[in-house]
Amino acid sequence: MTESPAHTDLWPAPTATSAVDATVTVPGSKSVTNRGLVLAALAAEPGWLRRPLRSRDTLLMAEALRAMGVGIEEGVGPDGTGETWRVIPAHPHGPATVDVGNAGTVMRFLPPVAALADGPIRFDGDPRSYERPLHGVIDALRALGARIDDNDRGALPLTVHGAGALDGGPVEIDASSSSQFVSALLLSGPRFNQGVEVRHTGAVLPSMPHIRMTVDMLRAAGAQVDTPESGGEPNVWRVSPSALLGRDLVVEPDLSNAAPFLAAALVTGGRVTIPDWPEHTTQPGDALREIFTAMGGSCELTETGLTFTGTGRITGLNADLHEVGELTPVIAAVAALADSESELRGIAHLRLHETDRLAALAKEINELGGDVTETADGLRIRPRPLHGGVFHTYEDHRLATAAAVLGLVVPGVRVENVATTAKTLPDFPELWTAMLGSGAGATVPRV
Repeated sequence: MTESPAHTDLWPAPTATSAVDATVTVPGSKSVTNRGLVLAALAAEPGWLRRPLRSRDTLLMAEALRAMGVGIEEGVGPDGTGETWRVIPAHPHGPATVDVGNAGTVMRFLPPVAALADGPIRFDGDPRSYERPLHGVIDALRALGARIDDNDRGALPLTVHGAGALDGGPVEIDASSSSQFVSALLLSGPRFNQGVEVRHTGAVLPSMPHIRMTVDMLRAAGAQVDTPESGGEPNVWRVSPSALLGRDLVVEPDLSNAAPFLAAALVTGGRVTIPDWPEHTTQPGDALREIFTAMGGSCELTETGLTFTGTGRITGLNADLHEVGELTPVIAAVAALADSESELRGIAHLRLHETDRLAALAKEINELGGDVTETADGLRIRPRPLHGGVFHTYEDHRLATAAAVLGLVVPGVRVENVATTAKTLPDFPELWTAMLGSGAGATVPRV
């Protein structure tokens, strides 16, 4: 298994001395990169991913696919510019061992691929990965005919005994703990003999934008997908069996990873531009435009990118974040600096992410002097004067970036294990300090 960074490392979060004025180029989307890798690996011909994200999660995905026989060559693109991965598909085979780290996309998207393999594929990962729900994928694959050995845990570690093919067909799952259960089955569905029909039977699905992203990318690769939005039954997705096209895919910037940088403009009364922000996208991070505007800023989308401007005032937020839960940690940090109370709802599923994000946010903000309480499905945040201290991250990249936002206006915040940001945002500390060095403006008010 990949070793985790040392827990004892403390990073002194920089405090802004003036309003931020910067342009920050955010690396590619993890969600798009890892979906693109899976679809390219299952295609009938080679494909390319241009401007892919190179982070722990995406490198784990690439190494896992290589372990199953897929060729992934790193270099420049067909036009001679930019980093590109050339993916040479191959029928997956074992025996092989996959290290998922703590990447939800790897641990959930690849067991269906392994069910198509010739031979056994073992999945293992970080200790926290053993605690994350995987039963939806395991139970569904068993119902579709796969043989999986997990000692009845419904979690890692496990071995998928691939038989070279999978019949597929209809299956019912409860994906209320993770939309990735649905995406996992849909991504491999075109390669199942009968395709797949996924029927969600539980409570309201979280993170629907990620399922829409999966559907859009499948269709772009030539798959036929029927969805509730296209006139199908509610909570039912059907993928027909077909060959997938090799694509030349340009990966969008990761809009969720733009959250701390846009938040920097909001909390310092400054301005940040994110180049290449797409006009239309299925990424949940696009909701930041509306959310942070409601909290007191303004934004403008041009051909250059998105420019977000803070006004020097932060307003509390009452919002259901069910579809965009991954944005919660940074939103909570901003809310802790607001001038009025916030209530963040619809995010009970965050208790099952890289860590229990609701408990962690409440504990860490409160230890800096805040007043955050957990509700049944979210957080209630009452702004209080904050002070410095150690902000623990629990090996969760989004906890670390939330702490950095607080540190902009709260002197003395020290972030434990900021290196965990490499999971999806390599070189975050360098990007953060470069942003602060890019421009100057009005004095930042202290909290």
